[in-house]
Amino acid sequence: MSEIASYVIHGASQVTPATLDKMSRNLPLWKVEFAQINAPHFPHLVDQLEFLADAVEDVAEGVYKDLPYSAFAAAIFALMYAHKKTDIIPDSIVVMGHADDSSVARAVLILHEKAFAQYAESTGVDFEKISSKP
Repeated sequence: MSEIASYVIHGASQVTPATLDKMSRNLPLWKVEFAQINAPHFPHLVDQLEFLADAVEDVAEGVYKDLPYSAFAAAIFALMYAHKKTDIIPDSIVVMGHADDSSVARAVLILHEKAFAQYAESTGVDFEKISSKP
């Protein structure tokens, strides 16, 4: 298992209902923030973060009830990681600043591919466009 996947699994294991409550209040602002990411070297990043944010919102609001908790927690972790101002590679570094954010989002989608593909199908999203495929 890759180090990023292990990092995601560990981070997701730390997600609690209190984490979700705190994040849920800020998620609409984070979605605006994610939409403004300029990362041409990581063309799927914005779509992946928006997809994960939609999944978290739908599960938290009870609109979608079939996402396993492990996938839900991993999505929360990825969103929190992408929002953090201090991460492994600072976002201010030109070209590579979003490599870590992209790696975390991709790891979540890879680790829980079946669950997120089912969510995408249920919401009419083309999973191939936002999936872990390069």
